[in-house]
Amino acid sequence: MFNKRTYMFLFFLFLSFILGAEQTSADDSIYKKRMSLYKKTEAVTQIPWYYIAAIDQYERNTEKDTSNEKVISISFPDELWYGLGNSAMITDQDVIAFFSGIGKDGNGDKKADPGNPEDALFTMANWLLSYGPTKDDIKIGLWHYYKRDLTVQTIMSTAKVFQQFQKLNLKDRDFPVSIKYNYSYRSTWGDRRGFGGVRIHEGTDIFAGYGTPVKSTTYGVIEMKGWNLYGGWRLGIRDINNIYHYYGHLSGYDDKIKVGQVVKPGDVLGSVGSTGYGPPGTSGKFPPHLHYGMYKDNGYSEWSFDPYPYLRKWERMARQK
Repeated sequence: MFNKRTYMFLFFLFLSFILGAEQTSADDSIYKKRMSLYKKTEAVTQIPWYYIAAIDQYERNTEKDTSNEKVISISFPDELWYGLGNSAMITDQDVIAFFSGIGKDGNGDKKADPGNPEDALFTMANWLLSYGPTKDDIKIGLWHYYKRDLTVQTIMSTAKVFQQFQKLNLKDRDFPVSIKYNYSYRSTWGDRRGFGGVRIHEGTDIFAGYGTPVKSTTYGVIEMKGWNLYGGWRLGIRDINNIYHYYGHLSGYDDKIKVGQVVKPGDVLGSVGSTGYGPPGTSGKFPPHLHYGMYKDNGYSEWSFDPYPYLRKWERMARQK
């Protein structure tokens, strides 16, 4: 016979399940809407959907207000969309063209509205198409729009991930060292470091034995691989959320790892070591550990932030697999 406390527990468990299912359904719905719009834009412009999706993803990750997630996040400066002389911001596509604006009608209503998802995507695709249809042409078009190398690199990397996995909902994550081995860590971001001059510690140290497998935490592209004075043998991954993941002090790399490679959560990158604080090959100046850092790009600058809360979350996710 169930008592009142048991009934209450079962009720809240059921409620949590229902709310979780509703959230999953809502997430799936927005991804389906986005993919449908991307594929439609591809059909009418021949610009592959994954480039359009990557631009939208980049812009979404640079928005200051994330409380109300939009279906499409691509936006344009008013003077670029409407044209410099169109101060009344008239959306008639012929008026916009007269004033040399780039805004275009993507849904057939003869108006070019920057707030309309189809118009925004169609306009961005046509901007790229004006530079040509090839991968290199698209990179040139992106540079002329954003005028920032890191932005172009991030968008092209995200497009590469979307192209390989053929989906948008890429939320799986993993812990950066194998949980089958012994390890320990605490929050060390912001601690003082003295080698090379006084500086703050831009990451979390995960202590583990030599040779412990180091894994990708996320979906992304390997952007950097090689020796660094501070980090020893290190590796960097740019993910689809405008975040750079830094792995330092490795003892070596997995044989298959190379710059430009697409990775997913759980892919083995290398192993824990104690390299760094000297010329190439220096090792053993500190106990073996993985230095794991995270850097966010907002479209203007890139900065370090504390990875510890994310590591705790990903550790729980890894243990539930």
